[in-house]
Parts: sequence; structure tokens; C-alpha cells
Amino acid sequence: MDAVKLASEAAAQADQRQIPYSNIPLIVHQKWNDNDLAGLNDQLITYVERWLAYSLSVNDTSREMAYFWWADSGVAMLVKEKEKDFIDDYLQLFSRVERVDIFRILVCKWFGGIYGDVDTEPLKHPADWIQESDLSAWTDEETGQSYGTELPAVKQVDNETQQVRPVNLLWGIEADTDPKSDQYWRMGYNYPVQLTNWAMASARQHPVLTRFMDQLRDKVQAEKLERLKTPSGQPLRKHDPLTRTGPAAVTLATMSWLKRQVGLRWNALTGLKDGGRAKLAFDVLVLPITGFSPGRGKLGNMGSKPYTDADARLAHHAMGSWHKFSITVETGKLCRTLLGMCREWSKVPS
Repeated sequence: MDAVKLASEAAAQADQRQIPYSNIPLIVHQKWNDNDLAGLNDQLITYVERWLAYSLSVNDTSREMAYFWWADSGVAMLVKEKEKDFIDDYLQLFSRVERVDIFRILVCKWFGGIYGDVDTEPLKHPADWIQESDLSAWTDEETGQSYGTELPAVKQVDNETQQVRPVNLLWGIEADTDPKSDQYWRMGYNYPVQLTNWAMASARQHPVLTRFMDQLRDKVQAEKLERLKTPSGQPLRKHDPLTRTGPAAVTLATMSWLKRQVGLRWNALTGLKDGGRAKLAFDVLVLPITGFSPGRGKLGNMGSKPYTDADARLAHHAMGSWHKFSITVETGKLCRTLLGMCREWSKVPS
């Protein structure tokens, strides 16, 4: 804990320790059960090594990143120290998958940095994830509202030239579909435009991350009240990690916060009509689907371009433990896709 605190403080004091055009520290966070890498297959180790190679940046010390490998014990320490009122619920009420979802939010909330699942592979150094062109102004064709910035890339402060840093939160998209159709839920998503959480980056204390935790606490309280009404004291239904703590949850937190701050119409973030481009709204930069989800096949492509495309920052190889085969999940997937039914079936193995 002391080391990550020092790294976070050091990054806050030095521009070269932050992603350009942002206040996001160049600190990488990854999570595994423990420090024994025997449980990782060779492919996963290759991805972790890629993160480490970018962190070392042997030929360019100005691009070095702090790297932190978090085990369960360290995560519990983080929650206990920073979210004392939540530690019991964290340990008792959430599955392992959900606890990792919560961790990525909390580690970025309290220390800032870049989070990547162990099955993600950075295709570019995170220092190159935000380009000046990503900040450019754009207009919602339906509302006429403009976002982004036309500010110069640098500004003068006390006779010194400083880079403009408007970005405090960076997300990628995992779903980009026509909101006028039922395609999104037939593909298993909760929103036509849905964020991914297998990778993210944030400055410390971003309000969206606080909102995520506030919403989660509200859900937990509602669940506890629901349990009191059942004879067994057990929940009436199984919780879906995707909506409780996963991509749908981070989408809701971000969407509702941006709606309140700048009146953003969420579906305006689609890249289906503009070839896919990054969009800045307030201090949140949302990459096109190619940003964190390149290389999709023809089926369910949604505008995703190859790994070699300039927009591709990171690849997700979907090797997480919860991706195991489940006949119930696969049946539900076929039912949704082919028949347009089974919308409420669970999308994750029980």
C-alpha cells in the first residue's frame, strides 16, 4: 500500500508520469488471486510480460510506468483501509468476479492509473493512448450540442509552456449497436452503446467512480431488505455480475453522471455513423470500439477494426475464468440471437 501511495503522489507532481493530454498517472494495476503465477497459462504470462515491457520502457525512461500486481490479500487491505464501511459486504456478498470488478474501480479511484485484466494485451504504450485529435470538437447530430475541445495543445503558465490536460477518465466501448433495434440485447448487452471494463484508466477521485460505488451500496442495501422479506433469508434471484458490478454498471454510472454534467445523450457516442472516433464529453474520453476491442470477426463486428489499425490500443482475449462453458448460458445466447427471446436469461455461468 505504501508503494502505490508513493507512486500515485509522485505521478501527480510530474507531467511526464501522466498519460499525455490527461491527468491519469502512468501506473499499471493488474489483479490475480495470489503471487503464484503457476495458475496462469503461457499465453496469459505473455500478455503480462507485454505490460511489464511497456512499464520498463528500457530505451525511453520518460515513458516508464509504475507496475503493481495485486493479490487478494492486498485488495482486501485496500478495501479495509479506504472503504472501511464496505469491507464486510465486499468479502461476504460478492462473487470473486464481482470483487475484481469492484477492485478496478477502487484502485483507480484512490490511486489513479491504468487497469487491465490479465487477459488483455496492450498494443500500444499507454502513453500513446490519447492523441490530440481525440480531443477535437464533435456535435451530436440529434441535439446539436457540441462537445470536445478546440483548445490549443499547450498553454502558458508563469512563462512556462504546459500541455493542456482535459481528460480525467478513459473508457473503451464493447458494444456499439443501432439503438432503434433490438440488436444490443439479442447480442447480450444491456445498452446499445456499452462500455467495457476489462481495461480502463482514470485520474484519482473521479466522480464517476464515486458514483459507481454509491450505486453499488444502494443495490446492496436493497438486496439486504429483500432478503429480510424471504423466509430463508436468501435472495429471491441470483445476481448477474454484468449488471451488478460489470460493464453495464460502469456504463450506468458514466452515462448518468455525464447526463447530469453536460446533458449528454448517451447514444451520441456511437461510432457507427462516423467511422468510429474517440469522443470527449466533459473530462471523460470514450474510445471507439476499436480502441479496446479490435479484431472482432464479421459476426458482431460493430465497426471493430484490425489489431493493426491506428485506433487499436489494447486487445482483450476473453480468457477469464468465468468464460467457462455453460449449457444454460449458451442456450440463452442462441435463444436471444436466433429467436429474439430469453432476454432475462443469465449471461454468465452459475
